[in-house]
Amino acid sequence: MDRKRTVVATAALIAGALALTACSTNRTEAGGASSGSSCDTSKGTLVVGFVAPLSGGLSALGLGMKNSADLAVNEANQQCKVPGYKLALQAEDDQSTAQIAGQAATKLASDPNVVGVIGTLNSSTAQSVAPILAQKKIVEISPANTNPSLTQGDNAASPARPNATYFRVATTDAVQGPFAAQYLVGTAGKKKIAVIDDGKTYGAGLAAAFAAEAQKRGATIVASEKVGEKDTDFSGVISKIRPLSPDAVYYGGEYPVAGPLSKQLADAGLNIPLMGGDGIVDDTYASLGGREGDLATSVGAPAEQLPSAKAFIDAYNAAGYKEPFSTYGALTYDATNVLIAGVGKGVGTGTFGDGSRDAVLQAVQSTSMDGATGKISFDQFGDTTSKVLTIYQVKGGKFAPVESGEFKAS
Repeated sequence: MDRKRTVVATAALIAGALALTACSTNRTEAGGASSGSSCDTSKGTLVVGFVAPLSGGLSALGLGMKNSADLAVNEANQQCKVPGYKLALQAEDDQSTAQIAGQAATKLASDPNVVGVIGTLNSSTAQSVAPILAQKKIVEISPANTNPSLTQGDNAASPARPNATYFRVATTDAVQGPFAAQYLVGTAGKKKIAVIDDGKTYGAGLAAAFAAEAQKRGATIVASEKVGEKDTDFSGVISKIRPLSPDAVYYGGEYPVAGPLSKQLADAGLNIPLMGGDGIVDDTYASLGGREGDLATSVGAPAEQLPSAKAFIDAYNAAGYKEPFSTYGALTYDATNVLIAGVGKGVGTGTFGDGSRDAVLQAVQSTSMDGATGKISFDQFGDTTSKVLTIYQVKGGKFAPVESGEFKAS
């Protein structure tokens, strides 16, 4: 696949786009004549909203996403991507909580200058955010949501798009779950698997998709158990699955639970690999107890291995962000650039207003561009047309890519 992309980004340009925090908001303004840009910003400031966990257990992912969106906004201001306007990033912390995410969406939707929103991280928070933004025809593009129902509704046999303004650049668990099963059963040869999930939208959906494909491939699901997303003691569920002698555990959820669960499995004498989805792929996993040899899948290919992502990585490093861009950084950068391109095309040389929202929506829907992560386009449901995923394994205390490929149903 041709993944070439040219991004104009140097340390000097980034330095010239240092953020100014707007009074009494979470808004970060960048670019414009005052910071060294020669762009015309006489029409004012437009806001790119952002919603993700910036505090709490999943903040390592959320902060990397925020920084990547910030980088895209800074570059857009330097390159005059929206004629006559300066762009500002307004980041809201949803703390991985649906109610707080809904409040953040309501806050952003009340601002007539918000041109779109990047986020969320969690599928459960997206269920709150997407309909609120859709009521105001505000485009949302997620770099990380993977639950299929967000784009195709709850009836898989008769898919219907719930919110026309919602898009994502990450492929779904309808692909990720089977991709994991193909590897764990077919390649790793695991035939007796215990499935555990955290009961949340993402975790439960991913685990179900995995289990269905694993059984289809001849594996036996010896147990299906649930834990709480804030649990720390897993002795109860482990005591249930240990007599069943599983040769692997598949976990649907995120790294704050997955890491300690892996350690406690080994402590209980179950020296078998734990496998999960993209929600566990972060260096924090091993520090919380994740073991050597544990496995995971993630959406897309690792940015470090993509020639198309080199410019993004170089620019991110030059910007001096304190946190790494983490699992969803390149996808967030692409999602933000898709939104900015849609605003630029939808507004053109005119003035942005509520009447512009349909044009921005149509421009995003018709996206066809080369991003850091590869070719970006959307199907009729707002899903990415890319089905590339990667298998990771913990090696030396970090998730290392094993193989990447495009999912093919069989």
